[in-house]
Amino acid sequence: MTELLAERRGSDFADLARTIKAAGLLDRRYGYYAVRMALTALALAGVAVGFVFLGDSWWQLLLAVGVALVSTQFGFLGHDAGHRQIFTSRKYNDLVGYICGTVTGISYGWWVGKHNRHHANPNHDDDPDIDIPALAFSRDQARTKTGPLRWIAAYQAYLFLPLLLTQGVLLKVAGVEAIVKREVKAVRLEAFLFVAHVAAYLTAVFLVLSPGKAVLFILVHHGVMGVHLGLSFAPNHKGMPLVAKDEKLDFLRKQVLTSRDILGNHGVDIMLGGLNYQIEHHLFPNMPSVNLRHAQPMVRDYCASIGVPYLACGMLESYLQVLSHLHDSGEPLRT
Repeated sequence: MTELLAERRGSDFADLARTIKAAGLLDRRYGYYAVRMALTALALAGVAVGFVFLGDSWWQLLLAVGVALVSTQFGFLGHDAGHRQIFTSRKYNDLVGYICGTVTGISYGWWVGKHNRHHANPNHDDDPDIDIPALAFSRDQARTKTGPLRWIAAYQAYLFLPLLLTQGVLLKVAGVEAIVKREVKAVRLEAFLFVAHVAAYLTAVFLVLSPGKAVLFILVHHGVMGVHLGLSFAPNHKGMPLVAKDEKLDFLRKQVLTSRDILGNHGVDIMLGGLNYQIEHHLFPNMPSVNLRHAQPMVRDYCASIGVPYLACGMLESYLQVLSHLHDSGEPLRT
């Protein structure tokens, strides 16, 4: 990777940014977000009505999948709000973010802080997204694992999907820990919203369902949500080059060389919340997600013109690359 990065020019991003701005792709898209938020709210209302209508039925386990998909869409909206993609005002973006956090049960303040650190240093030692106890993203990182985590890292490619089943719960737990440790700005507000989420959620589930069905509903909901979120985030950077602590990169190369785009139609955009345009999103984090599709060919062509490698592939290929990288990273622990 070092050879590819021998030439570093600070003006490269400025040239691209001027082109993107001139095309109007950084302008707010209020109409789009109004429709998107309305449809997402209607979807939530729809599953709520379906939940009450079905009553104490095993069909609720299918509805739990629907709840997970809708919850993930709220998570994507919270992501956009955290990046100030929706409004120019931080206050209004935060309002949307806290509402989405209440629906998902994930601390908005904790997530924004963590995600901003990731954006500042993707695939770097300071990136919290590659500091995951159960996973290793390089052979050197794998060698540091001990105890049960060492065995998990050794076979992490096979365990990847099962591990994603836990992410829906672990994200909530991480948010609670941040609130308890007062690592979020609005501690009282975050605590109130989380308690409100848990109280409303558990009351509804155990009021309508028998205890056994209620527990299964919760497991299916959080398991599917964890997989959906994991499969949306994993292809973005996993398997891409890691940046050494002493390696200095300009902004454009730091973002492009560590990110991967996923090619597909508008259905893929909806399924992955626009995160499939990860390169464009990292270069322009406040760009409305609906504009990323239009920015992609401009960024790709610009990178080609200045000799910066740009990786874009299909969804299946991206997952194969991720699993292959995880398998290779765990290799020292299997021999």
